[in-house]
Amino acid sequence: MPLKSLPNKAPELTAFEGGYLVSPNGGWRSVRPVINMNLCVHCGQCYLYCPDGTISPELCLDYNFCKGCGICAKMCKRGAITMQKEADYA
Repeated sequence: MPLKSLPNKAPELTAFEGGYLVSPNGGWRSVRPVINMNLCVHCGQCYLYCPDGTISPELCLDYNFCKGCGICAKMCKRGAITMQKEADYA
C-alpha cells in the first residue's frame, strides 16, 4: 500500500518554531550535550532536530530547557556533540 502524500505545510495550530517552552525542565536532566567546536561544521542539524528548541542557530545551548534527550548528538554526523554526565557540571 503506497504512502499518502504529506501536505506541503503543517497545520498552523501545530507548527511552532523551537524555543517555545515556558517552564524550565533541565533540572531533572542526567546528561547534557556538549559541542566540540573544533569538530563542528555548523551544518545546523542539531538546531533543526532539537525537539525543545534549546539550540540556537549560533549553536548556543539553553540548558534551562534542555532535557538531555541526546537527539542532537545522534543527529551530528561529525560527532561534535557528546552527552556528558550532568554531575560533572554541578
